[in-house]
Amino acid sequence: MLTTLAAGRVFDFSHAVGGLEMPQPIASACGTGDTVYVLNRQFEEILDVPWYKAALYAEVNLFSVPTTPGAEEFLGTFGKYGNGEGQFIWPVGIALDSDENIYIADEWMNRISIFNNAGGFLGHWGTAGDGDGEFNRPSGIALDLNDDVYVVDGLNHRVQKFSKDGRYISQFGGFGYDYGELNTPWGIAIDHEDGVYVADHKNHRVQKFDADGDFITTFGSYGKGKGQLNRPSDVAVDPDGDVYVCDWGNNRVQVFAGSGRFIASLVGDAQQLAKGHQLQVDANPDVIKARRRAYTLEPEWRFTLPTGVTFDAAKSRLIVADTQRARVQIYNKVNDYMEAQFNL
Repeated sequence: MLTTLAAGRVFDFSHAVGGLEMPQPIASACGTGDTVYVLNRQFEEILDVPWYKAALYAEVNLFSVPTTPGAEEFLGTFGKYGNGEGQFIWPVGIALDSDENIYIADEWMNRISIFNNAGGFLGHWGTAGDGDGEFNRPSGIALDLNDDVYVVDGLNHRVQKFSKDGRYISQFGGFGYDYGELNTPWGIAIDHEDGVYVADHKNHRVQKFDADGDFITTFGSYGKGKGQLNRPSDVAVDPDGDVYVCDWGNNRVQVFAGSGRFIASLVGDAQQLAKGHQLQVDANPDVIKARRRAYTLEPEWRFTLPTGVTFDAAKSRLIVADTQRARVQIYNKVNDYMEAQFNL
C-alpha cells in the first residue's frame, strides 16, 4: 500500500532516494532546511585476483531532500575509510547537536568522531574497554535537549551518557533479559521529554527509560506477527509520541503508540526507482530489457534488512535506511488527511 491508514494515523509513501552516492546507508540524520546526512559503509570484494583492489566505503554523504519527489540533490561527502583522524572503519550511528555538529559512532575503532556541518573534523573521544567511558562496539548515538550524548555500548550491553566533549556522566543497562537489562543493544532515540528508547537487539524489543536510566516500559516481543519484532536495529520517536522500530529481521518498520499499542507495519513501497537508480537503469539497455521481462518487480519495492529509522520532525516524515538496496525510503505522516468522495 502506498498510503497506510491505521488508528487515526496516515503514513503516505513519498519516494526513495538512492544511487551511486549512497552505496550502503546505515543511518541518517536531518539538518536544517532540506539537508539530510546519510551514513554509509560497505566492503565490496568482487574478484579474487591479485590486481583487484577491494572497494571500501565509510563516509557521510550530504543530500538536499525537499518534499518534492525527484528534487533531491547530492551535495557532497566527508570522512573516508581508515583509522586516522576524521576516518571510519565501521561507522554505525549518527546524530546532531544543537549547533548541527555531527557525531559518528565507530564500532570498530570504539570511538566517537565529531565534525561540523561542513564536514570539518573537530575531534574524537573514546577507547576500547569495559570501564566507565570505554566502549566495546558502540552503535546507536543520540543527544538530549541539553546536548548530552547517549551512546549504545553494544557488546558491553549498556548505554553510556557523556557531555558533548566526551566527559563520562553515567550509564545504565547490563547484560540480561529482565526489564532494564539489555542484550547487544543497537539503536537509540530520545523524545522531547528526554525519554530514552533503546533497540534491544537480541531481546527482540525496544525498552524505554527516563533520563536517569530507570526503566519505564517495553515495546514488542519475539516473532513476525503484528507488534512483534526480530532483531530490531533502530528506533525513532515523533513529536506525537509514536514510536517507529526498524524490525531488521522481519524486513519492515513497526509503528507503536507511546502506550506500546501496535499501530501499523510499513514494508516498503518504492514502486518508482530512486532518481539516481533510474539514471543507472536508463544508461544500460540490457538492464531495461531484463526489467521488462520480469514477471513482477514487487520484491524491489520492499525493504530488505533495513537498518536505520529517523523521524524528520520539521517535515513530519519518516526516513528509513533500506540498507541492502542502497537507498532510503520516505513516508510522510499526514495530518488532516482527507479523501474525495467518489460515490456521488
